[in-house]
Amino acid sequence: MFETAELGRTVTKEDYAAREPRLRTELLELQTRLKANAKFPLLILINGVDGAGKGETVNLLHEWMDPRFLQAVAFGPPTDEEAARPPFWRYWRALAPRGRTGIYFGNWYTGPIVGRVERHMKKGAFLSSLERIRQFEQALVDDGALVVKLWFHLGKTQQAKVYKRLREDKATRWRVSSDDMRRHGQYDRYRAISEEVVQETSTPAAPWTVIEAADRRYRELAVGETLVAALSARLDSPPPEANRPGRSPPSITGRSILDTVDLATTVSKETYERHLPTLQRSLHSEMVSVAKQGRSVALVFEGWDAAGKGGAIRRVTEALDARDYRVIPIAAPTDEERAQHYLWRFWRHMPARGKLAIYDRSWYGRVLVERVEGFCTDAAWQRAYSEINEFEEELTENGVVVIKFWLHIDAAEQMRRFKEREDTPFKRFKITEEDWRNREKWASYERAVHDMVDRTSTRDAPWHLVGANDKYSARLSVLRHVIERLR
Repeated sequence: MFETAELGRTVTKEDYAAREPRLRTELLELQTRLKANAKFPLLILINGVDGAGKGETVNLLHEWMDPRFLQAVAFGPPTDEEAARPPFWRYWRALAPRGRTGIYFGNWYTGPIVGRVERHMKKGAFLSSLERIRQFEQALVDDGALVVKLWFHLGKTQQAKVYKRLREDKATRWRVSSDDMRRHGQYDRYRAISEEVVQETSTPAAPWTVIEAADRRYRELAVGETLVAALSARLDSPPPEANRPGRSPPSITGRSILDTVDLATTVSKETYERHLPTLQRSLHSEMVSVAKQGRSVALVFEGWDAAGKGGAIRRVTEALDARDYRVIPIAAPTDEERAQHYLWRFWRHMPARGKLAIYDRSWYGRVLVERVEGFCTDAAWQRAYSEINEFEEELTENGVVVIKFWLHIDAAEQMRRFKEREDTPFKRFKITEEDWRNREKWASYERAVHDMVDRTSTRDAPWHLVGANDKYSARLSVLRHVIERLR
């Protein structure tokens, strides 16, 4: 793949002077259209051989485009905060919102390439990391992002000439470190592994563009022309999915997964009060053990309105040190959150090692409320099942214990609790018009829950369905299951 990038292409000063102003004008115009469109972000990845002008290209784009709407991120070795979370946490947090441009230098490709070259990463882990990258980029593209990946290439002799020129000038000598020279000695291995990475991750959704970088003028024009072509094509031809709203799911004609939940189990208040402290002590002990192992925990609470999620969460948090957990209530997305992929707001709250995050509703809103209410397209919620499974697989692979609950009550019990809330002044705030509207779509939500559990209950992140008609039984069941999963 890299052979065609070693042909010694050059651009004369006259040709550059004639083409550069036009390119800059076109890029600025397209950037203005992107901002006005605000339907997708432009994500530019800058990768390639050392000495090939990657840093200069980042500076060039700030000169050619409006820097107010650029978001450039240069990733170095993970900080302590980043190292305490799954690897892609820092990349999700850095994503540019819709209508803006993100430039990523030293991005998610650097780790696998360096790790494989330096023999820190075995072949299996290397291939798994490339598959994770493909999944990540596919999710971004499916959500509308335009991903432009640029690989700057130099031949071994060309790289040596660049280093020689830089080292001979006192003003630029600092730019060539001993590590640069050591990597130059490994050029052939870097090239072979980099070419494998480019071949394995150049997909129809996010292809690589290999740019010969020996001639600065040629490199700059090639970058500009690549961006103009990609951005103009996308703005002129929006993806076929458009913004067609999703359809409400049909009701279930046969037996639902929720029909298997035992709603008849009850526990007396006396029994509940006797067992609760014992279970909470056990939970505290298990959480201390998990923290010592350097792992983190994500608790997910979903369920019918008034099913008792808040009460169950409080019994969990009573057992924990307030410094070690965070409860994340999920409501309708803010403007900032709507400008990103729907998983972005959940990634940003991922707990560090030794910590626990409790999601009061979660990323499953995409296949529940957004599906039923038509807040996203059919294609969006249909592909969300695999996106969620990949998301949770990535978490568990990196030491996050994912524990998911669906708190189930029947329609009659929900009605009783709704009326109780309306009749109790200090509970009245819990009941809204939206709760009544959701109740009218019980059958549609039941089908959505059935599909959700069926398609996202995996070995490492299974669903636990809790019969919650009796709140005491439900709370004890939640505590017992968390303890069991932590053990």
